[in-house]
Amino acid sequence: MSEREQPKLPLLTERLELRDFGEADVEWVQAWACDPAVVRFMPWGPNTPEQTREFLQRKFAERTGVPRRTWDLAVVNHGTGRLIGSAGLRLDETLQQAYIGYCFHRDAWGHGFATEAARVLLRFGFEQLGLHRIHATVDSRNGASIRVLDKIGMRQEGRLREHLMQRGEWRDSFLYAILRREWDATAGAARPNPDTE
Repeated sequence: MSEREQPKLPLLTERLELRDFGEADVEWVQAWACDPAVVRFMPWGPNTPEQTREFLQRKFAERTGVPRRTWDLAVVNHGTGRLIGSAGLRLDETLQQAYIGYCFHRDAWGHGFATEAARVLLRFGFEQLGLHRIHATVDSRNGASIRVLDKIGMRQEGRLREHLMQRGEWRDSFLYAILRREWDATAGAARPNPDTE
């Protein structure tokens, strides 16, 4: 993809819209960012309202980069119109690889929203951003997130032992990844047409 070609947002699925954050989103984001259960496996939080405002200011600034390297997007439920989480890709300096991550309000858990959002991000990363590899780390105790990564076709590549200090204790993480050719092989025929989603 050349620098002149801008990826198309929002990203749409059957139930979700992934779009850039807006100024009016601060209260929605704070609703999950302050919840200890939501941030249990995150390296940040629970957030104060000021920390959430700072997060959104960083997101506003990051999207003006040329080329853009951070695609942290608000996830909106079509059915309710509510912002229920965030999901995004952070590209490396070569623009060939990216880290995928997501975080959802507790009310959105157990409905497959994280899987749906992560799957459309893989498609976005490989097909619009031209990535070669997308990877993730997940706390070894976070069974729900591990299931999401398995469902979207990512492979566990290893265990990172005590690599992250989190809330006073060392955390083990699993490393997951998927390559473009693996995405093409597994998602090709079953991939929905973005023009009809």
